[in-house]
Amino acid sequence: MATRLFEGKAHASIYQRYRFAPPQQLRDAVFAYLASKKVSSFRLAVDVGCGSGQSTLWLAERFEKVVGTDISDAQIEEAKQAAHPPNVSYLVCPAENLPFEDGSVDFIFSFAAVHWFDIPRFMKEVERVLTPSGCVVLSTNCLDMQVCYKDCTEKLTEIFQEFRKQTFKYANDKVRCIEDEYKMVFDAMLFQDKQRVMDIYGTVPFTVSTVLGYFQSFSMYQTYLKDDPEAAKALVQNTEKRILEVMGVSSLETPLEIRMRHVAVLGCKKS
Repeated sequence: MATRLFEGKAHASIYQRYRFAPPQQLRDAVFAYLASKKVSSFRLAVDVGCGSGQSTLWLAERFEKVVGTDISDAQIEEAKQAAHPPNVSYLVCPAENLPFEDGSVDFIFSFAAVHWFDIPRFMKEVERVLTPSGCVVLSTNCLDMQVCYKDCTEKLTEIFQEFRKQTFKYANDKVRCIEDEYKMVFDAMLFQDKQRVMDIYGTVPFTVSTVLGYFQSFSMYQTYLKDDPEAAKALVQNTEKRILEVMGVSSLETPLEIRMRHVAVLGCKKS
């Protein structure tokens, strides 16, 4: 059974405000892979587990039609309310039961989501809906992020790691799939033509305010917040104070960056 942790309206709203699109380096890797497989049809792409839609929009540049799917009504409502081009649409459905005809989808993408699915069932669905030469890319950012600002990167990264450590006891077991860098996802993929790439690096711009919002969007923090609201809020307040002190700034709008490493499992249906 898929794990459902992101369905509340408040959590969906945080997702919309603070989650980010796949960085350019990952997008480039995706399209380089499609080119290497000589993909000629760009009619339909499906972004599975799209959340509030940030990972969906960039596909509209290449595909005639893009559909973002998610099991959460609240997440899809956030995606629909946000600006999106006319060739992008969204619908609510489980990743393991996609409402597409057999052999009708040219490309399936999933970003920071597949570890929440019932992976064996999802892989069968991928095999069913992809065209004979269709491709799939399943990616996530790894846990070894760096928070970067001038010469403060090491100290800021330590603060992030401490935030994660304090909330990690609330992490769902599905997060272990990220810890093994999607090896389980790779092993479960049904296509013989598959590969796992573990060194796609990207940088995402934030401000102090938005990086704190991003931290609060983590499922383990949201679980902590439900279990012990006062302690969870105090952790955010303390983290904010420490970040500002280390950076030597007072404005929450001060820009910084998060440097991330992404892993991607790529597969092609054709033998």
